[in-house]
This record gives sequence, structure tokens and C-alpha cells, in this order.
Amino acid sequence: MERLSLLLAALACAAPALAQPTLMGDAPVAVFEAKKNLPHASVRIPSLLRTKKGTLIAVAEAREKATDQAGNDLVIATSKDDGVTWSKPRVAYDQGKDSCNNPTLVEDELIGRVFLFFQTFPAGSHEFGRLPAGDAAEGTRIRVLASDDEGVTWSRPADLTRDLKPTEAVTTASGPGIGIKLKHALHAGRLVVPFNSQDARKNFVNWVAYSDDGGRSWHRGGNVPQDGGRQLNEVQVAEARDGTVYLNSRRWKGAPFRKVAWSKDGGQTWSPAADDAALPDPTCQASLLRVDDGATSRFYFLNPAGKGRADGTLRRSDDGGKTWSQSTLLFPGPFAYSSMAAIKGGLGVLYEPNGSTSVLYRRVALEPAPGR
Repeated sequence: MERLSLLLAALACAAPALAQPTLMGDAPVAVFEAKKNLPHASVRIPSLLRTKKGTLIAVAEAREKATDQAGNDLVIATSKDDGVTWSKPRVAYDQGKDSCNNPTLVEDELIGRVFLFFQTFPAGSHEFGRLPAGDAAEGTRIRVLASDDEGVTWSRPADLTRDLKPTEAVTTASGPGIGIKLKHALHAGRLVVPFNSQDARKNFVNWVAYSDDGGRSWHRGGNVPQDGGRQLNEVQVAEARDGTVYLNSRRWKGAPFRKVAWSKDGGQTWSPAADDAALPDPTCQASLLRVDDGATSRFYFLNPAGKGRADGTLRRSDDGGKTWSQSTLLFPGPFAYSSMAAIKGGLGVLYEPNGSTSVLYRRVALEPAPGR
């Protein structure tokens, strides 16, 4: 027994300890700024993806005014140096006076194709404005763009409304944030994009869209089961090493905690939604990312954990989202929506610092503690 204790102690000392995450650089980089590097009055809703070739692609909604449906255009900027410098923003897609919402990026690394999911609202409409359900032409539409050149150019939008929008849904929303590509052998290569949808009674549910053929066709999985007192809204997913897909959602109804569920079949069915009391939720979007380090995978979760939309706090899970072993306040003060990508030595974070006039970028170091 004594020998075993000594062996375990030696292994613990040999294993690299994880340092507390810290911010890199002296100041955040302004990727999108209303009335500065954008002509628009407002900018919100970040989506960030690092491609297999190492390009960071940032997308946001550039709005004519500070409301959710305001003739929004999708704007894009890219970085080749993990976010130290960024290209000048440009419009990736606009649909006239219609509004483009909920940008969500995902890449099929095998073919080098990046997909940008979003939804369109007819000019003058809004999320709670008695829109028609299902595939009605005058309702909300689910659309996707594709890029084969690291976000330089984008395809014409494909309309996936008939394939994905539930017949009872008056609105849908991808993410916002990112989708994922599954790695476990059970569903290797499957692209998964998380969604919520809302019926005419303002009831929200979560589900995912998935593709097993590199994005040529998309299918809708089943709803996450939920009771009437617990409803789910803006959502992100991550895959554990064993192939389990973990879902983490903003609460629409219920206790003030994040809502979580797990899928054993690649997002086709889900466990009932449950509250995670370790993750407070001020009713705001959050970001989620799996980071691999050799044979080890960890989940990182970032949201405003303070009172109101404030105090951006990064948490780490070593067991696929069951528990959270580390918590670090990285962004004191106002903090709202965010999106994360794995970069050299840590994380890149695209986030809303306050109000609706800028989207900033910071690098976060995740290096092992020195001397361990």
C-alpha cells in the first residue's frame, strides 16, 4: 500500500499542472466597431472559427440600429496570426432590408469547406411578431453560405428551411457561435449545428441539424426533452472523447442555471434537459469549446457569471461537462455574447464588452504552470 501511494504521488508530480488561464497582450483588439470600421449603427452576436489551415474567421451581425432585427448584414474579418492583427471588415452577405441573424460557423476540415448558418427575417418583422410557422414564404428562413478559400469568398445562400424548420416553429436560431465536427468512430465526420426553435406560444426547444455527407444534405435531430418549467434557448455543443455529445443551453424558463443534456447517437436523441447548478445563467448566450492536448480533451465554457451580463468567467471540465474543476474571472465588468477558438498556447475569444457598438478579441493563455 505504501509503495502504491508513493507511485501515485510521483505520477501526480510528473503530470503537468494546468495554470490558471490569463489574458495575453496589453489590450483587446477591436475587430468590429459600429460607425468606425463599419458604417452600421450597431454590431452584435460574434461567431469565431479557426480553420484547419490556421485562419481565424470572425463573423457578426452589423445592424442599422440597436435592435435584434434591424436589416442586419453579416460582416466578416479574418486573421492569419491567431488574432494579433485582423483584416478590414467586409460584408459577407446582406439581403436588403431583410434581417440576417444568429451566425454560426462550422468547418469540414477534410474538404476545407467552411459553412456559415444564419436565419433571415422579412423586413419589418421581429422574433415575437406573429410570424407564420413552418415553410411559409413570408416567414423566417434557415440559410447557409459556404467558403472554400478561408472565408475570402462565399457561395450564394442555400435555403434549408424545408429540410430543417419544424412545422410548428415560427422562428429558428442556429447557435449563435459554432457547430462541430464529430471525431469518435461511431459518427466520425458528422457535422453538427445546434439550434433552438419557437412555436406560436413562445415555447422554445433545442435540437441539432446534422450532415453525414460533408454538408451536401442536412437533417434535423429530435428535440431535447424538457418539462414545462424548464425551457432551452441559445445553445452550443461539444463532443467528449467517448463520442457523447454534450449540449449547453441558455435558459428561457426555469431556474437561473444553464440547461444541459447529452446524446449517445450523434445528436439524434437526447437525455432530458437538466439544470447545472455550477453554471449560473443571467439569461445570456455562452460559448463552449473542446480543446485537445494529446490524449486529453477538455471542455472550456465562457459566460457572464456575475449579476446581469457581467464578469466573463471561463470554466474547465475534464469529464465531458459533468463537473467543472476550474473557474477563472477573465473579463470583469460588462460582458455578454462570446465565441471561442483554440489557438497556439490557448484560446481566442471574440466577445461583446458592453452595449452594442463593438465586438472585441482577446487571447487567453492556457499553458502548463512553469516548473511542473
